[in-house]
Amino acid sequence: MAKMIHAMIRVLDEARSVEFYNKAFGLDVADRITFPTFTLIYLSNIETGFELELTVNQGRSEPYALGEAYGHLAVSVEELREEHARMAALGLNPGNIVELNRDGKLFALLFFVTDPDGYKIEILQRHGRFQ
Repeated sequence: MAKMIHAMIRVLDEARSVEFYNKAFGLDVADRITFPTFTLIYLSNIETGFELELTVNQGRSEPYALGEAYGHLAVSVEELREEHARMAALGLNPGNIVELNRDGKLFALLFFVTDPDGYKIEILQRHGRFQ
């Protein structure tokens, strides 16, 4: 059986991105591997074995165009409203909290935050399928 182990995004500024993901999600650098034309930075925390791989291409100075296909990354948290307040206090500009209901029941409680490169990250209250 296949096991998801990481997702990769390309970032322009390593330090800025590492700082954002640490502040926002408590992700720390698990590994950093430099190649002649690019660097791979693997971020993780104790909550999960899944990692976020940041790829920094050497010599790039222009932001990446995210295109129409990119959707978002998603993380779950125990207390969504507390997490929203924490991110707001850090100046991370979280979006409004959204409540999605289906058949009269809560399906999802969520908000989005955007990283320094424009990637959207969905933050979901741990509930139902979003554990």
